[in-house]
Amino acid sequence: MTLEEIKIKVYSLIEEYNEDADDLTEDTDLATKMNSVINQVQNEVSRIKKIPEYKTIEVIKDQEISLTDIDANIYQLNLIKDVDYDLNCNIVHFNESGLARIYYYKYPKQINNETDDSYKFELSNDVLEIMPYGIAGDLLKSDVSSNYGKIYSDRYMQLLQQLDPRYSLGSIYIEGGID
Repeated sequence: MTLEEIKIKVYSLIEEYNEDADDLTEDTDLATKMNSVINQVQNEVSRIKKIPEYKTIEVIKDQEISLTDIDANIYQLNLIKDVDYDLNCNIVHFNESGLARIYYYKYPKQINNETDDSYKFELSNDVLEIMPYGIAGDLLKSDVSSNYGKIYSDRYMQLLQQLDPRYSLGSIYIEGGID
């Protein structure tokens, strides 16, 4: 899904969509806030349904790297395979040389006012379908004349609670059976 498609979903939801307007809406206040609110919500949901990433790097014994050396946008280390290592806070110490397969989660690309509407989100479809409610709730929360901000925020929180953060189910195979 693109940034423009998210904007259309949000503006349609809050009945502010105008396909003929330059910013897809005639409400300049909403258009001004839109990208920063989308960015805030995407960062929030990406900490629940994380964005997996994978990288291999050649390491040598006693080498130490910080997690941000793996990726500047790293959110959380998941696992390192094929080399022995120790992890202390955000420093990885490699106890042997070899090719390290590093699995981690990252923050999405940050969206600002310069981000093109053709930007394609890195998030999964289930998260992208929930985001418009959070965006609408944040856009309308300061509108005291109506309660729509709270209604959309409540729906967003309800949908977040139903979100399955897993990408797969784990499985175990016991060879030889159980005695």
